[in-house]
Amino acid sequence: MTDNFSPSSQVSPELKDQELEFLNSIFDLARNNKPIALQSLLDQGIPVNLTNSHGDTLLILAAYHEHEEIVRILLKAGADPDRLNDRGQTALVCAVFRDNLTISQLLLDAGANASLGTQTPADVARFFDLPSMQELLAAAASTAE
Repeated sequence: MTDNFSPSSQVSPELKDQELEFLNSIFDLARNNKPIALQSLLDQGIPVNLTNSHGDTLLILAAYHEHEEIVRILLKAGADPDRLNDRGQTALVCAVFRDNLTISQLLLDAGANASLGTQTPADVARFFDLPSMQELLAAAASTAE
């Protein structure tokens, strides 16, 4: 997952290269497991659901790169676990794909919808034959009913 931030309708097209570089560096913090620096920026008002040019949120990147502490920080700060990236993937789909039980459970506990995405988390668990993920998602579905 790349993190090249580009101006969109949400960001002023007058952003300078230095500003774009700064925004891209925020995604690096989530990808490279820099919880203290990321927490500091969140405390200063960086949007918790900041999204890059691919639709990836900080939470999606942290889940994909299996950074549990970053996931916890972002969820505590109010990150939306159900945001979809441009490929229709959620943070939960990323955690399931990585077969990361802890992060998947954190996301489910935070209210992640296991039915979202172009491929749902259950679809991903079945396709990649991830029994622990299939079990977790089945248990989550049964408690949701």
